[in-house]
Amino acid sequence: MTLEWINQPLAALDNNAKEHGIERQGQLTKPPGSLGSLETMAVRLCAMQGVDKPSVDNAQVVVFAADHGVAAEGVSAFPQVVTGEMVKNFSRGRAAICALARQNNAKFEVVNLGTIVDLSVMENIVDNTVMPGTSNFAQQAAMTLAQLSQAMAAGKAAVDRAVANKATLFIGGDMGIANTSAATALTAWATSQSVASLVGPGTGLDAQGVSHKSQVIELALAKHAAAMTSPLEALRHVGGLEIAALTAAYLRAAQVGMAILVDGFITTSAAILAAKIQPQIADWMFFAHASAEPGHQTMMASLGADTILDLGMRLGEGSGAGVALSILKSACVTHNEMATFAEAAVSEKSA
Repeated sequence: MTLEWINQPLAALDNNAKEHGIERQGQLTKPPGSLGSLETMAVRLCAMQGVDKPSVDNAQVVVFAADHGVAAEGVSAFPQVVTGEMVKNFSRGRAAICALARQNNAKFEVVNLGTIVDLSVMENIVDNTVMPGTSNFAQQAAMTLAQLSQAMAAGKAAVDRAVANKATLFIGGDMGIANTSAATALTAWATSQSVASLVGPGTGLDAQGVSHKSQVIELALAKHAAAMTSPLEALRHVGGLEIAALTAAYLRAAQVGMAILVDGFITTSAAILAAKIQPQIADWMFFAHASAEPGHQTMMASLGADTILDLGMRLGEGSGAGVALSILKSACVTHNEMATFAEAAVSEKSA
């Protein structure tokens, strides 16, 4: 599959629906602006969905899982086998994001792009294996162009399944030991920020481990600098299969006009890459939470965006988005179900 599809135009926001949303907010039984960001979120959803009364009740959660060859450099506190073990945990419905998806009545699936351990056929797991984890990007390019294309095709296909399921919101999650190293490398390339300002402990490295991780990433970026001439080449050289799939999923969701809820550190790196490819994509994105990973604040500043929540979370999986989904639901129900001043026979603000 070629990658030409990523340059197809994004869907247009419905400005008429947006104006109707703003008008309705001004008529609801409350002082103007008193619901704060809930009002802004509801109006944005009106524009995304082209409706007067938006809904995110039918959300689709997709966790993309893959291993990373750079784990061989000692950049993670956990062994690589954990990726495959967590895929099994997802299949059993026992991970944090599984519980949050159930709480929100969201559809849930995992897309396996390649782990170092062979995984049998499991419930809720879509096998889109490209390779048994990326190559070690400290030594060579993480993947070939054909492998990148295959990973991105898996992300596109996940969104197309969500469309078939009539999903109203797309949440991408991630699982992959050492993927904070890939996310840091990609973000440093995309934002021209220093690795030191972005690197963090990931799954629990100590200060010495973080310093080593930073050095590995810096050397890799220097090694591949001349070849990383585009977002796709950056993904190919220092990215991850799941980050490539996430990038593609975000692009596809915006092309088909589906609202996107971005999770945390890993998924935001994919959002930044997607924005390098299609700058207007941020119009289709909500950002769930402020990750406790140190570089996430820098990432959000580069996007000029704010997060819905700040709960000190850094788990990944889409878990922060699973919590923030409840807030988006609150934005919808207050917008949709509150009475207007006229309906409630309540006096409006004095002129």
